[in-house]
Amino acid sequence: MKCNVGGNDRIARVVLGVLILAAGAFFHNWLGAIGLVPLVTGAVGWCPLYLPIGFSTCGRKAAKAGR
Repeated sequence: MKCNVGGNDRIARVVLGVLILAAGAFFHNWLGAIGLVPLVTGAVGWCPLYLPIGFSTCGRKAAKAGR
C-alpha cells in the first residue's frame, strides 16, 4: 500500500473521526461508529477510495517512498 493521504488530510481525517465518535457517544447513537473510517484512514495514511480515481494528497517524495 502506497501512501495516498498527505499530512493535512491525515490530520483532518483524525480530527473528524474523533469528533464523529464523540458525537455518537454523546447522543448514544451507534452511527458514531462511522467515525472509525476517517480515523483509521488518517492513522494508516491510505484511503481505498482514492485508489480507483488515482488521487493522492501526499507529496511526491512521500508517495515514491511508500510512506
